[in-house]
Amino acid sequence: MATKTATAKKAATQKKSVTPKKTTASKSTASKSSPKTPAKSDAASDLKDFFEDALKDIYWAEKALTKALPKMEKNATHPQLKEAITTHLKETEVHIMRLEECFKSLGLKPEAKKCDAMQGLLDEGKSIMEETKPGAIRDVGIIAASQKVEHYEIATYGSLAAYAKVLGEKKCLSNLLATLKEEKNCDKLLSTIADTALNNKAK
Repeated sequence: MATKTATAKKAATQKKSVTPKKTTASKSTASKSSPKTPAKSDAASDLKDFFEDALKDIYWAEKALTKALPKMEKNATHPQLKEAITTHLKETEVHIMRLEECFKSLGLKPEAKKCDAMQGLLDEGKSIMEETKPGAIRDVGIIAASQKVEHYEIATYGSLAAYAKVLGEKKCLSNLLATLKEEKNCDKLLSTIADTALNNKAK
């Protein structure tokens, strides 16, 4: 019995407890601080500045759209689509007038600043027309390109309306919300035309 006890004690002494080694976590690339983008000399310093810059941006975008829409209408073949584009061209001209009223209410002269996002969307729309044959498939492409434009405008006017509300610019807010509603309606109409008349026909 004594021999067994001694053997057990010896085994317990010889058994070494394994303590996990502490590993130093390697610093991930994501944890490294990225360099800050330097601001331009005329960069916006408050919401009012940012709001005014954004107005100049969408003002350019709407003006560019008035030149692109007639080309889309000429390339479209479906009567409903052609009519929708023609109607939205007239609406876009009103949108420009509303933006000019916003500038006026802010005591500013209407100014357009190139919108890189809209330029990219319009360039893509042109490419889509070049890469599709006239007929149902090109109509589908025109709708896709147009809805990308609408979604950009919906996001932009939604943000602008929020800024106008915070800044207490009631005249601007009224105009921006009116335009936002029309952009949303146009987007819904394009979806309806695609779903009811074109997508299946383009198969």
